[in-house]
Amino acid sequence: MADDPLFWVAAIACFAVLFILMIGVGGFAKGGDFNRKHANKIMRLRIGAQFVAVLLILVFVWFRTGG
Repeated sequence: MADDPLFWVAAIACFAVLFILMIGVGGFAKGGDFNRKHANKIMRLRIGAQFVAVLLILVFVWFRTGG
């Protein structure tokens, strides 16, 4: 499984979602001007990245099961 490039692409996409989520949570926890300006944009970006990550995981599973 670890030698499959699609696995690594899906894993990187998952870590990108985690990174975006941590930026959003950190901005929310800190509050202030950054949170007011960028909170909605960051969470929309997270949703888009999460959609791509889930699609990549589904494609990976489909190829691994012989789909």
